[in-house]
Order: sequence, then C-alpha cells, then structure tokens
Amino acid sequence: MLLADLESTRRFARRLAQALPEGALVLLTGPMGAGKTTLVKFLAEALGFGGEVTSPTYTLIHEYPTPRGPIVHIDAYRLADQEELFSLGLEDYLPEARCVLVEWGNPEVFPNSLEVRLTPQGDARTVELLPHGDAPAIPGL
Repeated sequence: MLLADLESTRRFARRLAQALPEGALVLLTGPMGAGKTTLVKFLAEALGFGGEVTSPTYTLIHEYPTPRGPIVHIDAYRLADQEELFSLGLEDYLPEARCVLVEWGNPEVFPNSLEVRLTPQGDARTVELLPHGDAPAIPGL
C-alpha cells in the first residue's frame, strides 16, 4: 500500500488502530527516516493519546496513557542484542498494554508479532503488514 503523504499516513494509522487487537505486539521496520516514529505518533493519536510522541532512542521505552490502557513505545535501534529488552522488563508491560510498538524490532526475537514494514519511495512510503507466528493477519487496510 502506498502512503503518499502525512494525511494518508494518518488515515492508515486510524484504520490500523481500529484493527489492532488488545495487547498487540507491533514491530515497525524500515530504514532510518522511513516514518516509524511518525506512524507511532498517528497511532497514539488514533488510540486517544493527546500528548507529544517522540522517539525513545536514548530512554529506550516511552509509555503513552490511553483510555484503553497504555501504549508502550520502544526503540530497539541502540540495543546490542534485542533480547536486552526482556532484561529491561518488557514482559511486565505486556499484560497491561493496549499495544506495544517496537521500532527496529526483529521478528526472530518477537515471533508472535505484526511487522509493519515501511519503505521510502521518494516523498511517499510503501507499507506492508506481515504477521509472524500467532499474530493475526489484518486484512482490508
């Protein structure tokens, strides 16, 4: 699917937010500048968070409260090994989270996840939804 501009990305995020099951683990993949943090911002907005969303590059984890539970936003880019996330207590977030969004997530580390792969195409982006393991497919987006 082609996301031609910010508004089409916002519309996609709204549809994805409606389709995500409670507690979904979503891996946001793509090169630097592909729009991973922008997509998180629009997802958080669609799920009811009205504050500022920034990349947790140095803090590793941000939480955004929503009416249906917190969004947990993780940036795994700087981790030497993504399994370090588990040593940071990732499992503690999972039961309460509305969803967990992992930038630079690896499906081999998170086998039951939905991968949202963003690929820049000039000023636009293509997006692919790739369910892994037991993660449900999300048709019709």
